[in-house]
Amino acid sequence: MSYELSRRQVLGVFGAVGATFALASCAGPGSTGGAITATGPSAPLTGTPSGKVSFAHWRAEDKDVFDELGKRWAAEIADVSFTQDITTSNDYNAQGLQKIRGSNVGDAFASFRGAQFASMADAGIYTDLSATAAAAAFVPSLLTAGTLNKQTLGLPYQVVFPMPVSNLDAFDKANAESAPKDWDSFLGSCEALKTGGYVPMAWPGGDVGNAGQLFNCMVANNAPAEDACAQIEIGTLKVTDDWFIAMLKQYQELVPYMQDNAQGTAVEAVQNMFVQQQAAMLVTGSYHISAIRALGAKFPVDLIFPSTNASGKTANYEGVYNATFILGVNAASEVQPAAYSWIEFLSRPENAAYYADNTAQHVAVAGVEYSDPDLVKLSPWLDKRTMLAARFQFENLDVRNAVEATAIAVVGGASPEEAAESAQLIVDQNLR
Repeated sequence: MSYELSRRQVLGVFGAVGATFALASCAGPGSTGGAITATGPSAPLTGTPSGKVSFAHWRAEDKDVFDELGKRWAAEIADVSFTQDITTSNDYNAQGLQKIRGSNVGDAFASFRGAQFASMADAGIYTDLSATAAAAAFVPSLLTAGTLNKQTLGLPYQVVFPMPVSNLDAFDKANAESAPKDWDSFLGSCEALKTGGYVPMAWPGGDVGNAGQLFNCMVANNAPAEDACAQIEIGTLKVTDDWFIAMLKQYQELVPYMQDNAQGTAVEAVQNMFVQQQAAMLVTGSYHISAIRALGAKFPVDLIFPSTNASGKTANYEGVYNATFILGVNAASEVQPAAYSWIEFLSRPENAAYYADNTAQHVAVAGVEYSDPDLVKLSPWLDKRTMLAARFQFENLDVRNAVEATAIAVVGGASPEEAAESAQLIVDQNLR
């Protein structure tokens, strides 16, 4: 069975965030291809592939899958080899540009959507993949997250859902609603799970990157505009506004349903709580399903959306998604033909399917047929009315961290007003 993304709401959110970055018109960091011209980056060299390709990314959990794909690629293309340079997600977010600049590592590389993609584009790291066979293999609407000034610089490989993962057995045993349509219904599900002996929500407040995924859900039906986070960053909206305070008060309502010391808990701890069926929801996202399966989870899972709309009011969105793990070819690479060949290899449906099925990640490549039971189970979410994850609208990571820290502070006991005022001071200091 083939699953295509028949509808995607990739609207102006990313455009509002990323389109303001102009690419430099000076010479690029490499002289062997991919140079920056007056019209932006040029295409990568696509001669005979040869040499050792370094692939830089942050997904250590995917290492074995990429190693196998690398072996298959090297078996197909003579005179190439493959190595991975893997950094933790937080370090990659903070240091990825510095690592990849100059191509000591990262002939091919991945980037996060939003701030990192924009900064790498601004630095001239990318080549232009617009006219390549690799780009043609993707669902066109999902290329938006890797497109700047009408050039496709990167290929968003993953379609992920940064929403809580639910243990369907736990919901059944607790007689809890697994698909609540409003805020009161979601709280009702949490109460039923708590009464049934579960920690309803295992939330990793001590891991900033993973803690922020719940923020995407909480923003979706609270924000006055789809680009609300971008507006916070430029000052047209504030975290002290009524809608944001109301959202933080909803975080307060969730505290009784989280584990003790939720604001200081690491992601590994909440994964273990979920796998051991102490917790009914892993409050991170679909990208952790492969990890919990590797830890031994056998129970059926789905995604659940904590919809913040009032009872009787139709929600604007039924969930959230992100198009990320944006693949690129380094403009400074000395083995550009091989680096591009690797990216093109990953873009073939059969190879994308292997990646998807072995990592429990949906992909943005068109025509992929999924066989992994979890991917098949979650595939209906691809066609729901979902919002592109709002936290990646922020281009300034200091601002993003300050805004998201309001939620962690509130879960830790701070008042919504105090948390918002503290964050707004940092936002104001960073206004462009």
